[in-house]
Amino acid sequence: MSDEEFEKVGTISHFFAKIAVAVIDLSGTLSTGDRILIRGATTSLDQTVDSMQIDRVDIKAASAGQSVGLKVNDRVREGDIVYKING
Repeated sequence: MSDEEFEKVGTISHFFAKIAVAVIDLSGTLSTGDRILIRGATTSLDQTVDSMQIDRVDIKAASAGQSVGLKVNDRVREGDIVYKING
């Protein structure tokens, strides 16, 4: 995994535990199909972006300044950092 690069693309601003959806405030671009890593003090989650929403509307891509809802495979926490895995 040494040839992989990590690019910070956002921060978790909210997590809805009952539906396992995280809200990400983006500082970079994110698209469906991207592999992401969510890291925090007690969080380490690696997954592929299967779907994203803005205001309950499915989108394929989002860019810096937007906030997106993302289904996550495990619990994440506010303040966790979201990285895109390149490579």
